[in-house]
Amino acid sequence: MSAALAHRLVEERPPLFAGASGDIDVSFEFFPPKTDRMAETLWQSIETLQPLQPRFVSVTYGAGGSTRERTHATVERIARETTLPAAAHLTCVNASRDELDAIARDYWNIGVRHIVALRGDPPEEGATYAAREDGYADAAALVAGLKQVAPFEISVACYPETHPQANCPDSDLDNLARKVDAGADRAISQFFFSADAFFRFRDRVAARRIDVEIVPGILPVSNVSQTRKFAGQCGAEIPAWMDAMFDGLDELPAARQLIAATIAAELCGQLYAGGVRHFHFYTLNRAELAYAICHLLGVRAKKASVSA
Repeated sequence: MSAALAHRLVEERPPLFAGASGDIDVSFEFFPPKTDRMAETLWQSIETLQPLQPRFVSVTYGAGGSTRERTHATVERIARETTLPAAAHLTCVNASRDELDAIARDYWNIGVRHIVALRGDPPEEGATYAAREDGYADAAALVAGLKQVAPFEISVACYPETHPQANCPDSDLDNLARKVDAGADRAISQFFFSADAFFRFRDRVAARRIDVEIVPGILPVSNVSQTRKFAGQCGAEIPAWMDAMFDGLDELPAARQLIAATIAAELCGQLYAGGVRHFHFYTLNRAELAYAICHLLGVRAKKASVSA
């Protein structure tokens, strides 16, 4: 390639984030801490991310409801001590309808107006999900039940690469349609690493005339082995090129962080170019990568952080 041609190609292709003007919404997901040290890390992350004025922050719910009390305590503290709109995860597993309705009423009474409603996974890894006779059968039933309790804003899950327990992509879309028909306001996607996979999924949702906001879930990869485990559980594909990027970096955390930020930022840039204007970040309770990517997208701090 001649120098002149190379120069022209560079001039014709602006920097990836040159057009990013901060015209997006972001949201962040956390998990309830198990120890005092983990709690300190979580709250440092919340303090860092709050000035970005996220649309909401959500707190996860362990398999089989195993973190129910810690989830509630974390959501309550966010609602009490910050200006962040808090969303609580709630699942169908190991709870009756009456129990879940009572939890939802408690959330409403402390000012929580947003629930992330999920079917949930069994507490034993590899076990098959089975609905309780006195419980909600699935996420669609949970959504309908929550709407009876109070006029919650409700987010549900969707799977660009198809839920691993779905019979086929069409049946997976059938399930999403049921959740939307039951009253879901938006669908947050499982993480993925291919913008094309998300765009194809978005097109299939539109072709089925499922009228719901689809928000991409972004997982900046800071722990490669952990991400491989997550991907295996949810059916997400880790491209071979991406897997190779992290080879030999187990003992080099700073290099891993740089590569993780670069990969996630590239993905977000492609999604932004494709019209996406809301990004949901799976933070794993760490703020650095999500904050850096938001900065690249033009999102800037606007307010003071969490009160003492």
